[in-house]
Amino acid sequence: MSGKSLSPGMHLHFDPCSGVAGDMTVAALVDAGVPQKVVRDAIAALGLKKLKVGFETRKRGAFVGLGFTVDFPGKESEHGHGDGHDDGHGHGHDHDHEHDHGHDHGHEQGHGRQQAHAGHAHEHRDYAEIRRLLRRARLDGKLRAMAEEMFARLAEAEARIHGIAVDKVRFHEVGAWDSIADVVGATAALAWLAPASISSTFPVLGTGTIRTAHGLIPVPAPATAAILHGKPVLSEGTGELTTPTGAAILATVVQSFGPAPAMRLQAQGFGAGTREHGDRPNVLRVLLGEPIGQALPASAAEVVLVAANIDDMNPQLAEPLMTALFDAGAVDAWLAPIQMKKGRPAMEVSALCPTDALVAVEEAFFANSTTIGLRRHAMQRTVLDRSLAKVDTTYGQVRVKVASRQGALVGATPEFDDCRSLATRAKVPVRRVLAEANAAALMLVSGRKRRG
Repeated sequence: MSGKSLSPGMHLHFDPCSGVAGDMTVAALVDAGVPQKVVRDAIAALGLKKLKVGFETRKRGAFVGLGFTVDFPGKESEHGHGDGHDDGHGHGHDHDHEHDHGHDHGHEQGHGRQQAHAGHAHEHRDYAEIRRLLRRARLDGKLRAMAEEMFARLAEAEARIHGIAVDKVRFHEVGAWDSIADVVGATAALAWLAPASISSTFPVLGTGTIRTAHGLIPVPAPATAAILHGKPVLSEGTGELTTPTGAAILATVVQSFGPAPAMRLQAQGFGAGTREHGDRPNVLRVLLGEPIGQALPASAAEVVLVAANIDDMNPQLAEPLMTALFDAGAVDAWLAPIQMKKGRPAMEVSALCPTDALVAVEEAFFANSTTIGLRRHAMQRTVLDRSLAKVDTTYGQVRVKVASRQGALVGATPEFDDCRSLATRAKVPVRRVLAEANAAALMLVSGRKRRG
């Protein structure tokens, strides 16, 4: 796809169902429409004149994707001699790959390009040298800062694992030519896209072990696990599928993990690794689309239902009580008339709140009602993803709440208060404004344009 069809401000979604590696990220973004020249120019700006990069078409499983290649003097001797060890996912580092820092690991089965063997010469760079290389490069400031942050995440993870100072971390494969090209190429593509927001489905890590000169280590590699600390992940697939460089890219740029949000798809791209997997196509997919509205914060899946039966309170206090419950953090509140013992009329007041708002909601109950006790019940719920958009009517703009599930639009509802305000100003019935807003919301969801 031509990069001319893409514009800044779109939403970018990573789909690492087969894991993620640095070179696959570069290839996927270019396949989605980033001009190859953007990547080539950024890598040329490093001043490493003998470093050559390119792209090639690869078929992995049922998918045709793009591969990102890196060549430099001595690569053949450094990366083996065509012995068939095509190690994994397109990452291009000795899958002792990025976690050698300061240690001479041997060949490690992993995710990417053909890798070096133990005993072959390797080029080492420490973290301080890589920072100097990036700062000397003729790169855009934002691009440089993003690349530095990715390498910083890698170095800090290795420093914690090995118990050494960050500046003492020696990059063996991550600091080699191809890894620097991966990081700079990925940041250049991301900087050119300038997405308004970035999300990712849960990255698949792989399973099993990988062999190094120090013996077998478990998947995910310690550096990968450290970089993705606190992030949602999936442990499935065979071997190492998510590499430290891939993890560093996601950890640096992804703002939310989960299904793709509501958007109108504009492009997709596939970054292909060098190896075939038996259980899944060895590709990283990216999606680009026009966001529909501004995403609203995700709703809490675990909530608490707090309720009380009240038969001795002035009904006029019900409205202030409801207001206080919402102000305290309740996501919903309601009351229902009931009849208690001896035929006494009463009301059941209920509030639904996230667990972190429970104390405040209970305090609001006791302060604003006559109840002397509360019932609590922990609950789980499924809530659609929501975003807030605006539609035009002949009376003015109306905010619309858009609901979606796993990226598929479900519906859109106009904000009634907006319709009422516009109706009051125009001196027309509210239902007239509401009807027009509903029609505009329907066109928003269907993707059709309003006539006239």
